[in-house]
Amino acid sequence: MAKPRPIYLDLVRIRLPLPGLVSILHRVSGALLFLFLPLLLWLWQQSLASQQTFDVFNSVVSRPLMKLVLLGLLWGYLYHLCAGIRHLALDLHFGTELWGARVSSVAVLVISIGLTLVIGVALW
Repeated sequence: MAKPRPIYLDLVRIRLPLPGLVSILHRVSGALLFLFLPLLLWLWQQSLASQQTFDVFNSVVSRPLMKLVLLGLLWGYLYHLCAGIRHLALDLHFGTELWGARVSSVAVLVISIGLTLVIGVALW
């Protein structure tokens, strides 16, 4: 006898494996980087236009909340880069077995957080 199919999906009870979570976070980080692109371009423009606009840039970036936002964007960029390299390797059929997918997922998280800490401490 076939099991009855659920009427609805309870998204709170679904537990994704780590490779699935890494894949979804890759998409979310890409979307957030796209949404914050105008802010990053404005900051870049303020840093390059003149001495007065550089002073505006410096005053904006020196605030603790802005530093946290930029640190989050740095992690998003590094995470998106590492996960993108992982996806390219998967497209070339490297790490497609379960063990390799789990190891590469952990590697993406560890490398992106480690690089964020190293670069964040250097820039803070």
